[in-house]
Amino acid sequence: MTSYVTPAVQGFVDQVRTLCGRSHADWADIFARTFTDTLANAMKPDGPDRIFVLTGDIPAMWQRDTTAQIRPYLVLAQTDTGMADIISRVVQRLFFNMDHDPYANAFNLKANYAGHQSDATTMTPWIWERKYELDSLCYPVQLAYLLWRNTGRTDHFDAQFQAAIKKMIHVIRTEQHHETSPYRFERTEDRPEDTLIDGVGRPVGYTGMSWSGFRPSDDACVYGYLVPANMFAVVVLRQLADIYTDVLKDTASAADFLQLAQEIQDGIDQYGTVKNAAGETIYAYEVDGLGNALVMDDGNVPNLLSAPYLGYVEASDTVYQDTRRTILSPENPYYYKGRVGGGLGSPHTPPHYIWPIALAMEGLTTADRTEKAAYLDLLTRTTGGTGMMHESFQVNDPTQYTREWFSWANMMFCELVMDYVDLRVRQ
Repeated sequence: MTSYVTPAVQGFVDQVRTLCGRSHADWADIFARTFTDTLANAMKPDGPDRIFVLTGDIPAMWQRDTTAQIRPYLVLAQTDTGMADIISRVVQRLFFNMDHDPYANAFNLKANYAGHQSDATTMTPWIWERKYELDSLCYPVQLAYLLWRNTGRTDHFDAQFQAAIKKMIHVIRTEQHHETSPYRFERTEDRPEDTLIDGVGRPVGYTGMSWSGFRPSDDACVYGYLVPANMFAVVVLRQLADIYTDVLKDTASAADFLQLAQEIQDGIDQYGTVKNAAGETIYAYEVDGLGNALVMDDGNVPNLLSAPYLGYVEASDTVYQDTRRTILSPENPYYYKGRVGGGLGSPHTPPHYIWPIALAMEGLTTADRTEKAAYLDLLTRTTGGTGMMHESFQVNDPTQYTREWFSWANMMFCELVMDYVDLRVRQ
């Protein structure tokens, strides 16, 4: 395994340790371990121009997880060209993946037929899993955009990037009318949440939003329009418009992206809200355009909790604040509270298990430093003695957890520590 822990990385870790100070030395210890872990253990060179990123204890590269794993390194890349090069090589692999198949969510290092090859969908030897998730299209674009904004680099907006974007836009538009989609997915093993009903999911009506087969948890959507993923799509399409206007000088494509973003935005506005138990207008988690909606949130990102982090709304927005109070309460069936703390869980993990990713997101979406510190203290106390984050932990006993090595959760902890000490990614 090639390690990408450079002297600049060690210097950055030392800088964060100093900023944490003696009073938060426990945060700094976990930060040092987790920030370097992804660089040392999760990255594999893929030729001279690409880097493949493991999700952790699963030997595949998830489009979503990879972006979240890499995002905190953008702060270092602002001043370190070596880190900018590393991120650029990851971006190259992400868009190789997307260009290969925009419907796939996870890929193999080589064309080795690993993963879920028996699924009833159009598999190839490069694909580990082909669960279509709208956010898996959004995340790589976000990373490419942020690399530009944080370093000034534009060389990654190359022919492969543009080819992948063309396929991405085609898929998003196709899935605005899911009844015409060629996409099918069925799995006959594992859990019911791992397959789509009749291969296509429940019926949906037209809303302007774009359909997603699966959530960021990799569980099937109950209703096809996943509102937080559509929020993310609005943000990313507008970022794409900036790239194509300012860098690629393609104003026609930029106008098309903005039109698509507006259609999705209008769909969220018209179909994506419901009333909570108090009669307040809040965002639904999923809707189908036929009158059905889910009042809930999931620990995986994008979720409703993350809307300000994604750049969709300001944290002070009234509908967001009412949504936030609702999903961080028993009105959300996946909000759990126990002796060690409370937070968002997921139907993907056992009842009464909460997600460190979601706890970090609570901290990243509040302006209150006291609250941020409280979340960091909670995360520090609930590693189950491992000194690293996990997928989820039991609310009464953090030594009971899922996934020994989950790099996404590690890096979300790092991002919250950096946020607390005022080291942030430029948006």
